[in-house]
Amino acid sequence: MISAFEVRQVIEKGELVEDYPEDVRGHSCLILGHGNNNRPIHIVCSPKEDYLSVITAYLPDPGQWKDNFRKRKE
Repeated sequence: MISAFEVRQVIEKGELVEDYPEDVRGHSCLILGHGNNNRPIHIVCSPKEDYLSVITAYLPDPGQWKDNFRKRKE
């Protein structure tokens, strides 16, 4: 489970790792940050004019990511 506190922490202090400006549902991006016990968390969000829409938050699978969860494995 990912807490609301962790989501906020990732959004405020995390790093943009992927940007999807041409997403068919509208501009979105992937942010990497760390939650409790320094565990990596990914947040997909979409910046809107008046707010930030959080689409999903998840714990990235080490088997699918490299460079400390910054780049997808091919």
